[in-house]
Amino acid sequence: MKQIELLLLDNVDNLGIVGDVVKVRPGYARNFLVPRGLATTPTPGSIERLAERRAVVEAEMKAIRSAQQEMIGKLEEHEITMERSANEQGVLFGGVSQHDIAEALRADGFSVEDRWVRIGQQIKRLDSYQIPVVIDKELKTEVKLWVVSDKPAEELEAEGDAGEGDEVAAESADESASGGYHGRDD
Repeated sequence: MKQIELLLLDNVDNLGIVGDVVKVRPGYARNFLVPRGLATTPTPGSIERLAERRAVVEAEMKAIRSAQQEMIGKLEEHEITMERSANEQGVLFGGVSQHDIAEALRADGFSVEDRWVRIGQQIKRLDSYQIPVVIDKELKTEVKLWVVSDKPAEELEAEGDAGEGDEVAAESADESASGGYHGRDD
């Protein structure tokens, strides 16, 4: 597999930062990196010219990294509660997506990107979940997510009782008319 060397003129995700000399396939260089001005052929002069800019970028990346480490530390004990509409079995009518969780974290003051929130597929049930937040191999934690109904518990119970048949609904009406629950003698 043939590869060519290029000097990066800008940061490229999953490849390198300014001033790195990287080996890439010719097609990637020809079709993506060079036309967008992200890389050029390395020469001693061009490497020297980028050394100062590289030092600035490295300092910025260190600052970002320390901010991310601080954020991960704060996220470790963080909990989110999301209200959603659900049926009486606890199945959500919609779902909770990776984007929804990231939005909730941003609303709580964390600068989290959607791609850092790692859930396999949408959450479809009322429950509590441990949600992985992964920035990097070394920077990861879990956040507690509570998915709760947007209706009070009494309303959900009433809906569940109403679906069980007319007898139960009539009994409920009798009980509320008589002022309370007196128990069943079955």
